[in-house]
Amino acid sequence: MTNLPPSHYLKSGHFGEDLVAQWLQSTGWVILHRRFSCPWGEIDIIAEHSGGGGEQKRQGDKENNSLLLTLQPILAFVEVKTRSSGNWDAGGRSAITPQKQAKISRTAGIFLAQYPEKADYPCRFDVAIVYSQEISKKIAGVTATQKALATSLAAGYEYKLQEYIPAAFDCLY
Repeated sequence: MTNLPPSHYLKSGHFGEDLVAQWLQSTGWVILHRRFSCPWGEIDIIAEHSGGGGEQKRQGDKENNSLLLTLQPILAFVEVKTRSSGNWDAGGRSAITPQKQAKISRTAGIFLAQYPEKADYPCRFDVAIVYSQEISKKIAGVTATQKALATSLAAGYEYKLQEYIPAAFDCLY
């Protein structure tokens, strides 16, 4: 097996992020940032959902002396892991170490400091698992055991969003 250049993995990761961003948009999320970075680290996707995906918030109605339930927008800080078959880290899951979680949490804090109007939104840390396979190496007649949430083709590869894990870990900073 030949070693691929580092640029291949960078491009592959970007294609995986593109797929996840498109899927999030198709499910009602608005992409606020891609590859948000600061000295602490980088967050692949920051998305906001303003209806249905948010939490209910109770607000007092002083005129009618009653409580109103409104849907509050929610922010998702999404880490995307794009891997080929035969990877060493459980499809990217084991790469989300406590140290990586802390870096993402601190970076999210920087984002919220830069956008204080979103600082009171409920936040969660999601993980997306994307598998890539070179199209020319697909085995005819073999089907995946798990249906992909979304698929795309790019640069001779097929990308499959295999798993999206909402609230995969808690804020650690």
